[in-house]
Amino acid sequence: MNYLNSTKEQLKSEYESLVKQYEDVKGKGLNLNMARGKPCKEQLDLSLGMLDVLNSKSSFVGEDGMDCRNYGVLDGIKECRELFGQILGVDCDKVMVGGSSSLNMMFDTISCLMTNSAYDDCKPWYEVKDRKFLCPVPGYDRHFGITQYYGFEMICVPMTENGPDMDVVEKLVANDDTIKGIWCVPKYSNPQGITYSDETVKRLAALKPAAKDFRIMWDNAYCVHDITDTPDTLLNIYDECIKAGNEDMPILFCSTSKITFPGAGVAAMAASDFNMNLFKERYNYEIISYDKLNMLRHVLYFKNMDGILEHMKKHKAILKPKFEIVLNTLNKELSETGVGSWTNPNGGYFVSVDVLVGTAKRVVQLCKEAGVILTGAGATYPCGNDPEDKNIRIAPTFPPNEELEVAMDVFCICTKLAACEKLLDD
Repeated sequence: MNYLNSTKEQLKSEYESLVKQYEDVKGKGLNLNMARGKPCKEQLDLSLGMLDVLNSKSSFVGEDGMDCRNYGVLDGIKECRELFGQILGVDCDKVMVGGSSSLNMMFDTISCLMTNSAYDDCKPWYEVKDRKFLCPVPGYDRHFGITQYYGFEMICVPMTENGPDMDVVEKLVANDDTIKGIWCVPKYSNPQGITYSDETVKRLAALKPAAKDFRIMWDNAYCVHDITDTPDTLLNIYDECIKAGNEDMPILFCSTSKITFPGAGVAAMAASDFNMNLFKERYNYEIISYDKLNMLRHVLYFKNMDGILEHMKKHKAILKPKFEIVLNTLNKELSETGVGSWTNPNGGYFVSVDVLVGTAKRVVQLCKEAGVILTGAGATYPCGNDPEDKNIRIAPTFPPNEELEVAMDVFCICTKLAACEKLLDD
């Protein structure tokens, strides 16, 4: 039944049927959570062997002769920088390995540029009146939260199937020197699972911003998180920026948070020598060194990029059925209704669903009342303001599969119920 082409009488009949289904669901006392993209227990179990690679009889000396139990080596032990260099596609000399959170390193990067001039003829960002940041939408709420915290006006840039709308990006940055950067999740974007096309990466690398200190915040959080046998590929932004004469523009980030243990993984960033010298000057005051034992633990466990890729095949075996549950349920329950569309990603952690315009908040509310917690409607837009009130981020990874099946059935009932309410009211 296509709701958009139905008569009022047909919608009323459908609405009454959905209300009954919904009340039946509410009577079950469900308590299910799909709010955040957290790994499930089975994924966490995959890395338990890492806890055994170091013990009291281990050698704690790294390749550079550093005792990893002690202070020192601000930018991380060499073998861990080499590992992240392979992940990020840069020379290890461009890499700094930090604590467990890449988000922390992103926050520190913005903070550093707020208080320090990138170049002699540029002001620190806190002195820039009406400073702005570009935010591809729908996007990652925690990215937007950082720039909101620092008082940026956040300009929404529509996402296309190839990444941010580059016509919009190029026009904006060329004419406004108060635009200081853009947030990017370039592979399997949060929440749509889109991977930037080669053309998009090249156009980003070749930008000619009015702001000399414009920066591309390249959060490659899902760079090895494939869930199908036909994974996406991503062009190397750093190489392209060098070709375009913009080596200082990109700042790359990633972590093992969804590879090993969230909150106990290892994060890293990579940038030009110029940028790194600027950031390390700040880090010298902030911390003496990060957890080198954890860096060593990761290196001993994975050894190299091949080790990580083999490990991620195990993640894929766990996650692929979860995404199939979500997509199969959406196809079965919503395809014919005309009140929903969704992405079909080859990797990452989310499925992005657009429900009927004006009903996303209502869908989330109905789900909550039925015992299914979702990410808040609007979370994928700056300041939580989705102008069309239609986007909802589905996070399939954490719930057990049997609970995920129930949660998706509830989601579809609520999506259809909210749509009927809206269409009947209109």
